[in-house]
Amino acid sequence: MIVIVVGGGKVGFYLARTLIEHGHEPRIIEKDKACCRMIANSLDIPIICGDGTYIDVLAGAGIDDADALISVTGKDEDNLITCQLAKRRFHVQKTVAKINNPKNAGVMKQLGVDIPISSTDNIARLLEREVDTALIKQLIAFDRGDTSLNEFEIPIPYKRSGIKLSEMKLPEDIAVVSIIRDNELIIPRGNTQIFAGDKIMVVCKNKALHRIAPAFGVDDQISR
Repeated sequence: MIVIVVGGGKVGFYLARTLIEHGHEPRIIEKDKACCRMIANSLDIPIICGDGTYIDVLAGAGIDDADALISVTGKDEDNLITCQLAKRRFHVQKTVAKINNPKNAGVMKQLGVDIPISSTDNIARLLEREVDTALIKQLIAFDRGDTSLNEFEIPIPYKRSGIKLSEMKLPEDIAVVSIIRDNELIIPRGNTQIFAGDKIMVVCKNKALHRIAPAFGVDDQISR
């Protein structure tokens, strides 16, 4: 997942580092040159020195290829403008805005920000669930909210149609519990095949939700 992070302060730096750890590709936009140098010395990612409220700066960061944009500057109005540009001009799938004044949450939502959030601790994980699992429906949460039962449909066409579950080498924290095909319930075994149009139900740790699409070989179809 390619994520544009606008704002290279402590929050932006933390987010970028966390996204890297989760296997994503963040790009940071920051106005302060000294801050840009500090980030460049610490993280091996693209750093764009500029103002994220400007169209040319967003374009220079490669926003056309981005799955999401997070704006975490210290100014709510800048975060709003950046998210609006990302959504309306560049059609970015998900936008997240850090809210410095909680009273602005409702306004930001009304003006098109997908996820206005005041607590920054879980932005990376929240973003993963919103973007990487856009077509994955969470049915039941359990284990204190850390684990869930989820459903998604194998897209048509499916380049791995006919592959057996035993051949997929799914991560240990993802388990297929059932398959619905032509309105019939299938209890899967190792030799069970996966076909386009199948509805798959999986149990997994929420921290592994973003690994479902790649595990099934549909990350270029299901997460965008």
